[in-house]
Amino acid sequence: MDRISWVDYQARLAAGPVLFLPCGALEQHGPHLPLGVDAMLAADIACRVAAAVGGLVAPPLNYGYKSQARCGGGQTFPGTASLDGEHLIGVVRDIIREFARHGVERLVLVDGHYENQWFLTEAIETAVRELAPGHPLKIVRTEYWEFCPQSVLDDIFENGFPGFALEHAALIETSMMLALRPELVAMDKLPDDGPAAFPVHDCYPQDGRGVPPSGVLASAVGASAAKGEKIVAAICSRMAEALQKEFFA
Repeated sequence: MDRISWVDYQARLAAGPVLFLPCGALEQHGPHLPLGVDAMLAADIACRVAAAVGGLVAPPLNYGYKSQARCGGGQTFPGTASLDGEHLIGVVRDIIREFARHGVERLVLVDGHYENQWFLTEAIETAVRELAPGHPLKIVRTEYWEFCPQSVLDDIFENGFPGFALEHAALIETSMMLALRPELVAMDKLPDDGPAAFPVHDCYPQDGRGVPPSGVLASAVGASAAKGEKIVAAICSRMAEALQKEFFA
């Protein structure tokens, strides 16, 4: 979207495309991955799915809600820079409102940051509430990893899947980055931490308790571009199929 003119954008909208808004965060992802992983993966997934459904991708949102210890390592690491919930809600609400003003009728928020989901939901709800009755805008919000089938997880995890919360900067994200942005992965710095052991409660102010020193919550050993492509292909295929049903069935 940001690489075409307003005239071309207006012409594209006349065809009623699906518009994608990737949502990520600026958050530590261990010593081997860049801080922008969440937004990069959300954007790359959105681009692949947009190609499959004839869609258009908006610039990604590169900041997200505060990192939490049990799913992102928390706010104690240098480089992690987060938004208060009210600010994330306001930014996303305003973006949705602008897209509605443009005439967008099909919008997908592709979330790549675990902690974002309920703030994105609130932004969607408040934006929709502000629209005129009968406005045709329909919005889908998804965390992309939810489209990864169990069969793929069973195939790539020899010792059992630890759960998406602990997969922060671990096998899945590292493999996906090797498939999509290999030049940004430092395999010589790959840690073998985790799985982290946390209590079922959280304490504030955050102190980093239970988080491995690397910031990686489960082992990334065994990550590969082949595994990453298998994950990405499965996610994109299932997401495209779901969006076809939601918007065009």
